[in-house]
Amino acid sequence: MQRLFILSVVALMYGSAVRAELPTKPVLTLEVALQIADAAKEEALKRGSTVVIVVVDEGGYPIVLERLNDTQVASVEVGLGKARTAAIFRRPSKVFEDQVKNGRVAALALPGATALQGGIPIEYKGKVIGAIGVSGNTPQEDEDIAIAGAAAAAQAIANAR
Repeated sequence: MQRLFILSVVALMYGSAVRAELPTKPVLTLEVALQIADAAKEEALKRGSTVVIVVVDEGGYPIVLERLNDTQVASVEVGLGKARTAAIFRRPSKVFEDQVKNGRVAALALPGATALQGGIPIEYKGKVIGAIGVSGNTPQEDEDIAIAGAAAAAQAIANAR
């Protein structure tokens, strides 16, 4: 009872200074996601690649999905899986592919993980705010295109301010 009284007095004395504050976090906007996808698309077109480009939020949900002309339909789900993996695990999807290659097949059982190269996290101030996944060509080409998109994030965020 005495502790409650002391806490009440402190709360009255300091008012809002004692109030707990919720943390704030940056989120990936549609405008920024479109610029990231455009940078990846530009890289894909420069290479003559037929790919699917997917930009997701930090929970792995799609914000932008583009299927370039003549890209196989199967690449839609694969690209989404790569992007989702990079977002929710906060690391490139290649990490899981490498684990499987090195004998850790248990990585295949991780819920939501697509163990294929081509998913890259998108970071802002050291925090993952989303990811980009690319599918349709060779694993290295998919990843290179995704890296080109993710590399555009900082400038896209700066332009959005």
